[in-house]
Amino acid sequence: MTETETYAEFRAAVNMTAGELEKWLATDESRSVGQKSSDDAESVGHGSGRAIVRLLRTKKADLTAADEQHMRKVVGYVHRHLAQRPSGDVRDTKWRYSLMNWGHDPLKK
Repeated sequence: MTETETYAEFRAAVNMTAGELEKWLATDESRSVGQKSSDDAESVGHGSGRAIVRLLRTKKADLTAADEQHMRKVVGYVHRHLAQRPSGDVRDTKWRYSLMNWGHDPLKK
């Protein structure tokens, strides 16, 4: 995948703005989900969300190879997680909260 394709897929997968994601990451719901390495540690998704905020605020020309690698990770996570959508109303589910930590709100139009 080229840099341009990675960037386009990342921008398609991440449907929250930097401001929306930053506000979400400050909530208890955001911190309540995800895989943690220890009791007080930040979850993988929460840490990814902080990285995504930074990526969204970085000019495309200033992105590094490491940034591109994280963008690919985000795209993969969002696509895999969307395929596991539970039935029914997902508004207040850990499934949605986890996706939102990765910058994608499945309820956003």
